[in-house]
Amino acid sequence: MIRVFAATIFLGWLVFPALAASLDATAINNAEYSSRLSTDSIEAASIKVQVLLDRAQFSPGEIDGKLGENAEKALKAFAEAKGLTPSKVLNEDVWKALVTGSAEAVIIEYKIAESDVKGPFLEKLPAKMDDMKGLKVLGYTSPRESIAEKFHISEGLLEALNPKKKFDQAGETILVPNVLTKPTKLTIGRVEVDKSRQTVKAFGPSGELVAFFPATVGSEEKPTPSGSLKVVSADANPHYRYNPDYKFKGVKSRKAFTIKPGPNNPVGSYWIGLSAEGFGIHGTPNPSKVSKSESHGCVRLTNWDVGSLGSNIKKGTPVVFIDPPQGGGKS
Repeated sequence: MIRVFAATIFLGWLVFPALAASLDATAINNAEYSSRLSTDSIEAASIKVQVLLDRAQFSPGEIDGKLGENAEKALKAFAEAKGLTPSKVLNEDVWKALVTGSAEAVIIEYKIAESDVKGPFLEKLPAKMDDMKGLKVLGYTSPRESIAEKFHISEGLLEALNPKKKFDQAGETILVPNVLTKPTKLTIGRVEVDKSRQTVKAFGPSGELVAFFPATVGSEEKPTPSGSLKVVSADANPHYRYNPDYKFKGVKSRKAFTIKPGPNNPVGSYWIGLSAEGFGIHGTPNPSKVSKSESHGCVRLTNWDVGSLGSNIKKGTPVVFIDPPQGGGKS
């Protein structure tokens, strides 16, 4: 996946060696509450919080070991769902609710499988859509990328948890977030997409908040619709069909074309179609940028989050778009 990895690797080498001693499974699994978790530095307690939020289906987005904006959004939504005082920062009541809600270890050992290293892998993912249309599959670029997505973790943190480990060798044992516990089956009555907060919430039939996802919503060139739409389809491994009428920035083709499926497809590995032509909720080849960069007018989630939502949603489910408050800006 095209992640912001190469650009940060130098800084990573400065930070990760100092953290190596504290980033073992025991330190993370036994991490205690702290009211002062960093938004910039990797900390054991932050990793624990992110994994617990993910397991509770209040997604922090990509697990990177930092209590950043997406984790803060998830904490606030989790508190709301549990009837606790909403706060974008971690408080002791929310910590207790997270810890008591899941007794399993948050970091576990995983033996790399043959399927993780089999491929085929792309030598390089083209940056432009025009150059993707001839590829047979929009697969991963490496086993490391495949494993990182499988466990909802950034490639940088995966490396930090496993110094000197090789990710292209089946049988190698590595440390990963324990996010593969079978998720609770959700009954979704409606979905809300908040344009200013850049979030997606799923509510049960009685109005209870059952799941939360950080999102990238819309763009200036193709604004996301307002009002209420309905789900018309939910498909794994979608093809991407480019319509030249969209006139997306960076796309030169004046003819329609189709891009084959794969996790690095422009709409990721899942598409939830909505009742407005060309609009949907979908995945992304770049999970680190969710809620941090514009989409082409649709609603973009991480591949694992849209997969969770899509596998639980039914045709006809209303999707309500919440417009920014008067005067604009986030609230």
